[in-house]
Amino acid sequence: MNVSVWKTKVDEVLKRSGKSKETLLPCLEVIQEACGYIPQEAITYLRENLDVPSIDIYGVITFYGMLTTKEQGKYVIRICDSLPCYLNKSDGVLGVIEKELGIEAGETSADRQFTLEVVPCLGLCDKAPAMMINDKIYGNLTEQSVKKIIAELNC
Repeated sequence: MNVSVWKTKVDEVLKRSGKSKETLLPCLEVIQEACGYIPQEAITYLRENLDVPSIDIYGVITFYGMLTTKEQGKYVIRICDSLPCYLNKSDGVLGVIEKELGIEAGETSADRQFTLEVVPCLGLCDKAPAMMINDKIYGNLTEQSVKKIIAELNC
């Protein structure tokens, strides 16, 4: 990712909201959106411009499940593992996805098309088991419906 793209977006946030610790999360969100992850140089830039220690920046990144310091695939698949999803067989859905993509949870495919993550909650208990692929929500999943969704992404 071109550094100037995320820097420009961060600078816009800083100009609009000011340089304070409260601006950290909006800055991280625009970096994540621009790059697909938060590179080390962005953390350094935030540390210097917000006067926030790196440990605090990493604390925010690790607290919010949608933020990451790892490069991700074109499609980020997040499987919910909350109690309602688990009781509705999210583990079976996860197994199908792992088999279909040839990767395990926490991994990115060699072709950088897919990243698979298990998350503690997507807030979709009424649609359990549920997953998100990038910003799209899928609910009431079955092993068959997941195979179809994955096949459509591979087109």
